[in-house]
Amino acid sequence: MYESPFHKTDLSKFSFLVTGGCGFIGSNIVEYLLKYNAGKVVVLDNISTGFRKNIEPFLSKNNFKFIEGDITDSGICRTACEGIDYINHQAALGSVPRSVKDPQATHAVNSTGFLNMLVGARDAGVKRFVFASSSSVYGDHPVLPKKEEETGNPLSPYAVTKKTNELYAMVFGPTYGMEIIGLRYFNVFGPNQSPEGAYAAVIPLFMQAVINKTAPYIDGDGEQTRDFTFVENAVQANIRSFFTEKKEALNQVYNVAVGENISVNKLYDMIAELGGSDVKAIHRETRAGDIRNSLADISKIRERIQYDPKIKVQEGLKIAFDWFKKNFH
Repeated sequence: MYESPFHKTDLSKFSFLVTGGCGFIGSNIVEYLLKYNAGKVVVLDNISTGFRKNIEPFLSKNNFKFIEGDITDSGICRTACEGIDYINHQAALGSVPRSVKDPQATHAVNSTGFLNMLVGARDAGVKRFVFASSSSVYGDHPVLPKKEEETGNPLSPYAVTKKTNELYAMVFGPTYGMEIIGLRYFNVFGPNQSPEGAYAAVIPLFMQAVINKTAPYIDGDGEQTRDFTFVENAVQANIRSFFTEKKEALNQVYNVAVGENISVNKLYDMIAELGGSDVKAIHRETRAGDIRNSLADISKIRERIQYDPKIKVQEGLKIAFDWFKKNFH
């Protein structure tokens, strides 16, 4: 991955902190930064939903440091931010169903943890703070494609926490003179995404089912649509957000997606074809808190950050499936 860089800046002059760097998207960002010779990369992660193996290749590098700690601990957040130029905040408790089951845990990590990181970043005087938001903030707003300034009511505790992050970011930017950018991810997938655990995402679960020739579950009728986004596109959005020099790009939130959507049924058919499986999926009841249709308008991020998603669903699924076969069989 990352045949050509998404930045023109010399990374060796800067230090980066990636929270949640053992997780799926975080570890891909860490890999990019180290590939292009970042001066220092620090990962803060409590390894509750991420995996140590995702950063194993980097542990021996002189410019890499791992802090095992929790963002709900404000002292650890403060320490991790010291001497850092750029913060990339990916740490979160993901999953809508998990948040429905345990809203307090989701709030503690996603809202309080986020605030701890903002305060740590402010006090350390970091150059820029880029964070992961979510398409879940669109909630019940019916219009497609989703435009950043038009959101509805959140449909889950998870969505409330992500909306809260955006509100804090909007206040911290002007109040404390910080440069903050939020990225609303739309169903990101790719290497390092695990099928393990009760709250695994749909694509790794489908891939595991296809490889094992078992029937996966599809929630509801499967005609719900998503703007599935390959992880390299998400990495690009984060890196470009670090280094954009446009003033109007700062203290904003952006959709990170491809701008194309497909149904979950179609998604399974594509993965089944990649793996040569003719096993039919089993439909079950619709999940609480789920959005019916999702599709991003990406014109704002294209214009302000020069984001250009190169990898569409078909190609992304192929790369992810090849990785998957090597790592889960």
